[in-house]
Amino acid sequence: MVVWTIANQKGGVGKTTTTISLGGLLAERGKRVLLVDTDPHASLSYYFGIESEDLELSVYDLFVQVSSKEQIMQSLCPTKYANIDILPATMGLATLDRSLGTKGGMGLVLKKAMQKLTGEYDYVLMDCPPVLGVLMVNSLAASDRIIVPVQTEFLALKGLDRMMKTMDIMQGEQDNPFTYSIVPTMYDKRTKASLLAYRKLQELYGDKVWPGVIPIDTNFRNASEAQKVPSDFMASTRGVLAYKNLLDYLMKLQGKN
Repeated sequence: MVVWTIANQKGGVGKTTTTISLGGLLAERGKRVLLVDTDPHASLSYYFGIESEDLELSVYDLFVQVSSKEQIMQSLCPTKYANIDILPATMGLATLDRSLGTKGGMGLVLKKAMQKLTGEYDYVLMDCPPVLGVLMVNSLAASDRIIVPVQTEFLALKGLDRMMKTMDIMQGEQDNPFTYSIVPTMYDKRTKASLLAYRKLQELYGDKVWPGVIPIDTNFRNASEAQKVPSDFMASTRGVLAYKNLLDYLMKLQGKN
């Protein structure tokens, strides 16, 4: 089971869109996919029509009690897609840093929970909040690869710098080095600013940057309104084709066929 964490400390860079797009494409390829929503705003959960505040169990419960595999499975929500399940978020997650942030051993809760699901899924994709705290720390610690979406504009590059520093700090506590890929998003070929920001990314981070780009595509918003994964809603648009190329790239890095 492969765990990818989609993270950046800046909001609005395409984290949830990336999670959903890659998850949908993996499912189309016959992979069993679990999407984990660790953002208190629960955008990923709402995308699939899950009213998170009506749920009895969510990712929040993993942090407040030791959960067995059976309890974790009971927390999952199915979607209209046969190969995609969701571990949903609730607003209760917003209280975790205050209530549990100083408690020992809280940084590996998600990693231990995912280990209990080995064999149930081929891929786990974790959608992170844009805030450094117990949720992001957990998601990074659980990952096999960190995917860092970055909007191709210079303000977003400042946010990326903070994300890199966070990973450097956490790296000292990890047995294995983090592996990560930076994904340029919201690329607008009509603007010089996008091109310059993309070139700056390559200059600063070299081969850590995926050589492609995710373009601006209004169809992502339309897919969200329809509550469908983009590849189901608009299979041949430029945005979906870009994510297909990204998935091929990531799977090759992961050593998967």
